Order: sequence, then structure tokens, then C-alpha cells
Amino acid sequence: MTKALETQGLRKSFGGVLVIDDLSISVDQGEALGIVGPNGAGKTTWFNLITGAVHADGGKVLFQGKDITGLSRHERCRQGIGRTFQIPKPFSGMTVFENVLVGATHGRRMRERASYGHCVEILEMTGLHDKVNVLAGSLTLLDRKRLELARALATDPSVLLLDEIAGGLTEAEVQELIEEIRKLQATGITIVWIEHIVHALLALVNRITVIQFGRKLCEGDPREVMSSQEVQACYMGGTLA
Repeated sequence: MTKALETQGLRKSFGGVLVIDDLSISVDQGEALGIVGPNGAGKTTWFNLITGAVHADGGKVLFQGKDITGLSRHERCRQGIGRTFQIPKPFSGMTVFENVLVGATHGRRMRERASYGHCVEILEMTGLHDKVNVLAGSLTLLDRKRLELARALATDPSVLLLDEIAGGLTEAEVQELIEEIRKLQATGITIVWIEHIVHALLALVNRITVIQFGRKLCEGDPREVMSSQEVQACYMGGTLA
């Protein structure tokens, strides 16, 4: 079976500091994979290597069995890899609809008018249908997170990378976001979710991979992984909620 996404022996250093060290992780089609690890473990750098935001010093990125390591950031997006960022940075002076339209026209290479229906569907899916004409700069944090998700979905990805999308939200808001992501998962999209709010992952993902010092520490059943002594030690003896 062809993997939706796979990294093989990825390596990346910054200024002589090895950040990603022979990291090999694969994701099945339609799977929801959770990624956890301490701050500085290399999780976001791994996403940046997958999307082409930074280039690897070694190893490969495979998308649906095809080596995309040499492709540009835009080419990888158009292949079907979408992502969100830890800190949402919408075009503040543009409306919610215009922000999503940018993702659709540039990410999907569709004509503007042909993208309108697609954008409306995405806004309904992410709970922003009643804010289409609101300036993005005036949104609450939850709605900025939703807009970040909507902009990624507008590129029509088959693999969606979520980078701490629940960070900073209240517990009630986290639950709302989980339900929206669950609906996305039901459509068959492959999800890879980096998150420190572990109970959000436990509510959704099929498998968890733990990264420490740029290497894969362990992976497997979400609850078994998070309750293991190895992972507790990784988090300096803390109990993960």
C-alpha cells in the first residue's frame, strides 16, 4: 500500500546544531497521526522540511510514493500538501472570504470566479460562513485558527499538516476545534497533527509518534505511547494531561 506521506532519513542542521537526525516517519492514506515531543524537539522543523520551507541536508520526502525532495514549496502545495502554522497570520486588512480566496487561487491555481463555490464550502465546513465579510484582523483567536485551517483547506490538500492549532484556546474552544477536525477526517483527508494539548490528540488520532532531539523516540497506540515510562521521562517526569 502506498503511503500518503513518508520521510526517510531526514537530516537538518542550523549553524552546526543538528535539529533533525535521521528522522523516518510514514503516514497511511486517511490516517490521523499525532506528533508530540518537548519544545525544541524538531517537530515544526520536520513540517518545514516536508513542505519545502527549508531544505534537508539529507534524506527524502515522499508524497504518495513520489520523491518530492527537490520540489519547491509551491509545487509541494499544488501536489496536495497543506499546512497551518502555530501563530495565525492572516491578511488582516482583507475579509475572511478574501483570505480563503487567496489560498484557492494560488494553491489550487483556479480562476478567481471559479473558486467562489469552493471557498464558500470551506467556510461552511470551518464554521466561518457567517463571517465572510468580516476583516480577518478583527477575529477572535478561535476564528483566526479556523481561518488558518480554512486557508489550508482552500488549497485542496490530500494531506493536512496541523501545527499546534489548538494552542491558546479555552477548553470549550478546543472541543469545538476537535469536532471540526473530526469532520475533516471523515472526508478521507490524511492528517498529521503536532500538538501539546495531548487530550485533543487522544480524542482524534489513530497513532502517536514521539520526537526527541530530532529523532523518533517511539510510536504506536496513542494511550499506550503517552502512558509509557519512556515518554514520561522524555517530558522530564511530568504527567501529560
